[in-house]
Amino acid sequence: MPDIVDRQSEQQELRALLSRGTPQLALLYGRRRVGKTYLLNHIWPREQVFYFTGAETTEEQNRATLVQDLADWSSETLHVEDYPTWRQAFRLLFEVRSPEPVVVVLDEFQYLGKTPEDLGSIASELNAVWEQRRPNRPFVLILSGSAVKTLEALDGGGAPLYGRFTWKAKLEPFDYGHVAEMAPFTSLRDRVRCYAAFGGTPRYLAALDLEQSLDENIARLLLDPRGEVRSLVETALVQERGLREVAKYQAILRAIGTGITEFAEIKVRAGLQADADTVVRRMVEKLIDLGYVRSERNMGAKATAAYRYRIDDPAFAFYYAFVTRFEAALARNDPMSIWTQHVAPLFDNYIGHVFERIAEQAFRRLHARLDLPMVRDWGRWEGQDSERQPLEIDIVAPLVDGRVMTGGVKWNATPIPARWHHHHMEGLQRLTRSGVAWAHAAARKESPLLWVAAGGFEPEFEAAVQKERDEVYLWDLEMLYGAQAMP
Repeated sequence: MPDIVDRQSEQQELRALLSRGTPQLALLYGRRRVGKTYLLNHIWPREQVFYFTGAETTEEQNRATLVQDLADWSSETLHVEDYPTWRQAFRLLFEVRSPEPVVVVLDEFQYLGKTPEDLGSIASELNAVWEQRRPNRPFVLILSGSAVKTLEALDGGGAPLYGRFTWKAKLEPFDYGHVAEMAPFTSLRDRVRCYAAFGGTPRYLAALDLEQSLDENIARLLLDPRGEVRSLVETALVQERGLREVAKYQAILRAIGTGITEFAEIKVRAGLQADADTVVRRMVEKLIDLGYVRSERNMGAKATAAYRYRIDDPAFAFYYAFVTRFEAALARNDPMSIWTQHVAPLFDNYIGHVFERIAEQAFRRLHARLDLPMVRDWGRWEGQDSERQPLEIDIVAPLVDGRVMTGGVKWNATPIPARWHHHHMEGLQRLTRSGVAWAHAAARKESPLLWVAAGGFEPEFEAAVQKERDEVYLWDLEMLYGAQAMP
C-alpha cells in the first residue's frame, strides 16, 4: 500500500510553498478522517515540521500546551508564563529556528477558541502578527481542521484573515478509483462493493485486511458490534464540535438511511413531530454541512421545489441501511451468518444509487483522457410524467455547449438488452410531452448518450444506441477501472 494515495496536487503545491523562501499562510480543511493529518505528516521531513493539535479545552490550556510542545520540538528553553497572550505565542512561532526552513501546522484550529467569537479574536491576533514585519525566511504556517464551515469562514469576507492565505484547499474523501488503490481487490465488482460499503474515507479503508475476502471484511469491520469501522461511524456525530441533541441527528440519519427522502416524512420517521419545522430543517442542513447528508432536486426543477435527502457517505449509508436494521440480530449472532443470510441478498439493490455516483466520478476521471464534453451540471430526474406514470432518468447532464447528455446506470450482472435503450428514449419523449424544458434538447440527435453498465451490453444494445446517436459512450467495469480511468 503506497504511503499516500491520491493528493498529488496537494503535496506538490504545499511543498512549493516552502520553496518560495518567504512566509506563507495556508488553510486546509475537510471532514473527519479524510486524511488531513496523515497528509501533513508525510510531505516534509519530520525535523522541519512542528505539529500542534488543538484540544477542546480552554484557550489558556491550549496556549500553554502549544508553548510546551514547541519547546520540546525546538529544544529551546521556553516558559509558558512568558507568553500570556495569543499574539505573543504566534510571534514565537514565526521566530522558531530562524532562519531555517520551518513548517508550523496548527491542526484542529477551531478548538483554540471556545466560541466563534473567541476564534475570531484569536484569528485577529494572528493577523496582527502576520501584518507586522516577518522574518524573510522559508516559513509556512498551516491552519487545519475538521470544522469545515468554521475553517472556511476564516477566509470569508470581513474575517481578520481574509485574503491572507496563499493557498487553501478542502480535502475530500476518495473517489471510487482511489478506493481501489487502497483496496485493490482482484474482482472489479468487489472494488465497487468495497466503495459501496466503506466509502472513500481513508481511515475506514486503512482497517481493511486484504488477506481476507471483502465479505469477511464487511462482517468483521461493519457488522460486528465490536467492528472498528462500525465504532467509528457510531461515534462520529458525538465527536462533532458543538452538535447538541446528538440523538435527534442520529434519528434523522436513521430515517434517511431507510430510504425516506422527503422532509415531512423524515421528520415523522425520526420522531420529531413536536419540533418546529425550522428547527429540524436546521438540523438537516447541519448534517449536510458536515458531509453526512446531501440534498438534491430533479434537474431543471424550480427553486421552490422540495429537496430530496440521501446519506452522502457510503459507509454511513451502509450502516443505516443494514447495521441498524439487523442490530438486535447482530448482537446475538455471528456477523458472517447475518451477512450471508440477510445483508448480502439485499446488497446489490443498495448498490444502485452508489453506482450512479461512481458513474459521475468516472466521467470526471475520463474527461481529459477521452476528450469528453464539458459538463455544466450533473443530476438525475425522477417522478411522474404528465400522465402520472412513474419515470426515472439516471443521468441528466446539461453541457456547456448547450446540449444535454442523458443515459442510464445499471448495476447489472449480465449484458443489458436493447430494450433498456428503447425505454430510455421513450422516457425522454414522455418528458418532452410533459413540458420538461431540458428534455427537448436531450431528445435531439446531436445530444450524446452515456450508459454505464457493470455487466456490459448485448450487441443489439450497442447497435441500437449507435443508430440513434452520433455521440455515444458505453462503459463497463473494465472501462471504469482500466488504464484509461486510473491515474
